[in-house]
Amino acid sequence: MVQASGVRIGWDDLPSTVHAAVTAILGGPVVRAVSQPGGFSPGTADRVLLADGSRAFVKAVSAAQNAHSVQLHRTEARVTAMLPADVPAPRLLGFHDDGTWVALVFADVEGRQPHVPWQDDELAAVLDALRRLPVPVSGLPSLPSLLADSFGGWRRLAADPPAALDPWAASNLDLLVELADRGVTALAGDRLVHVDIRADNLLIRPDGSVMVVDWPGAAVGVPWFDTLSLLLNVRLYGGAPSDTLLDVFEPDPADVTAVIAGLAALFTDRGREPDPPGLPTLRRFQQDQAAVMLPWLRARLAAGLA
Repeated sequence: MVQASGVRIGWDDLPSTVHAAVTAILGGPVVRAVSQPGGFSPGTADRVLLADGSRAFVKAVSAAQNAHSVQLHRTEARVTAMLPADVPAPRLLGFHDDGTWVALVFADVEGRQPHVPWQDDELAAVLDALRRLPVPVSGLPSLPSLLADSFGGWRRLAADPPAALDPWAASNLDLLVELADRGVTALAGDRLVHVDIRADNLLIRPDGSVMVVDWPGAAVGVPWFDTLSLLLNVRLYGGAPSDTLLDVFEPDPADVTAVIAGLAALFTDRGREPDPPGLPTLRRFQQDQAAVMLPWLRARLAAGLA
């Protein structure tokens, strides 16, 4: 299984104009930068040290590397600036956009990514954070609108079934289309959803609390979606978390099954596409997630949770 990662450039690869913009935002020059692992971006992700001893986190990317990543950075700047103050997310200090390069400067967060395979104490801390994350919020896209096309992946697969399609999925495409369609409806809600919860988008702080990073996909939807995404990530790394961890949100079990079917459509359909520029491991990562989702979905269907 591949890790979530792009092929990153580093701080020294940024043009002088971006260095100057970051210096202006921080009020002083960067004297050291340490690249951070994880995440699907070909751009920089650096914890930086200033001459006065203060720290920050800088991420930057250019359209020449990946045009979609540039749009994600612009969206993240807008989203992060509007998050409620009590949401455990890094504070945006400034934003640079010259039309080609986009750089985001955040307050530094002392912390590390969770261990994988997941450890029980860290999983408990993240679950606690995710229970408090879905606050009422406005001004973000709806989760159904964000994922409707992706959840339609089974319909595209049915129209052109690849030879490597899982045999069970190939023989149940009509059911899977129906379930994923219900999954889109089940996503509706009015709560803040990060949408992309996985180990590399979480930081465990020295006091054991959790910070959630990388917010370009944020939306409003059902409060249990991020916890469901976490359960997928734990399963991906060999864990076997109980679906009852969702019970605190009191979801309809059939809705959960339908959303799992929709996510399986997303990863199965997208996983057969060519790798995007600068992201040579993305499709394999999606294939790995599809390989986790399908047995999970089958087990829920066998248990009558639909």
